[in-house]
Amino acid sequence: MKIKVEIDEEVKAIEVLIRNNAWNEEVEQLMERLKERKRPYFVGRKEDMQHVFRAEDIICVFTEQDTIMVRTNQGNFEMRERLYELERDLPGNQFVRLSKSVIANLDELSRFEAYFNGTLCVYFRSGEKEYVSRHYVQGIKKAFQWKRKGL
Repeated sequence: MKIKVEIDEEVKAIEVLIRNNAWNEEVEQLMERLKERKRPYFVGRKEDMQHVFRAEDIICVFTEQDTIMVRTNQGNFEMRERLYELERDLPGNQFVRLSKSVIANLDELSRFEAYFNGTLCVYFRSGEKEYVSRHYVQGIKKAFQWKRKGL
């Protein structure tokens, strides 16, 4: 892939042109990435305190007894948003769904281990682990393909 940037003082708004010999999945995914508008900050609650953190500070998002929690290096924080809302607001090139109840930061994963029945065991850099249901394995493979391409 070739990337070219032109700076022109007369341009009023950012313009992006994608050229390819055909409309394919890679073009489609590039279009989706470009359309993403993500939140710069998230707010979580721990006891009576509100904590502000960035998406890159998040290790994973998970459910715990009907509560949405975010794990960071500073601890676990309770979130007001639903899991699907956080999934929508997190950068799609950095986060991936592991199961119905867990979303992980790709940069925080250290290794995978095949588990029985086609599932995976995912280990985080922190030493914690989560199990990936078969339904989400393909999405993880795709996410790492895009991560390797630098998108």
